Amino acid sequence: MTDPHGASFSGRVGWGECPAVLVIDLVRAYTERGGPFELPEPGPAVAATGELVAAARTAGHPVLWTVVRYTRGCTDAGLFVRKVPALAAFTDDADGDWGEIAPPLKPASGEPVVAKQYASAFFGTSLASTLHAHGVDTVVIAGVSTSGCIRASATDALNHGFRPQVVREACADRTPALHGNNLIDLDAKYADVTTLADALSHLTAV
Repeated sequence: MTDPHGASFSGRVGWGECPAVLVIDLVRAYTERGGPFELPEPGPAVAATGELVAAARTAGHPVLWTVVRYTRGCTDAGLFVRKVPALAAFTDDADGDWGEIAPPLKPASGEPVVAKQYASAFFGTSLASTLHAHGVDTVVIAGVSTSGCIRASATDALNHGFRPQVVREACADRTPALHGNNLIDLDAKYADVTTLADALSHLTAV
């Protein structure tokens, strides 16, 4: 796919010295049949994310996870739940376990699981403070969906002074066009879009 942005948007943020893997909202609501946000082909992204997580753990880099969580009645969902009513699946009293991390992925003991209410993993959460406390300068981003929470989180990572690396194979969306077009735009303006192989190489070498 041709990049329409041109040479004006050709910079790279690159990798720093202390990366962390951030897995965004890769929960059963997106990966299982009948889920309120069911994706057509989540399997490759789940598998690629598993590789990133394993590489980070082996190398001793932080791994962090996000989930969406609301109180009973979505009283803390603001206007977001009006725009996306299906978010009610993530309330404390909702039927099913749609907010659980998608198997076979599973946070290890000591890995933070950040509960968020909006698209960005940084908005209204402790994520930035936690990353800074760990000395993290590069955020390796995986999860769903590319056009939504991945895009918002990558943009806010840059805004908070982190180097966002969005791993192409470890993200997913409802159509290839949504996925591809948002990766092009992210790569031009807000993040570096990288391959799984490149990300694994950096995670094991840094």
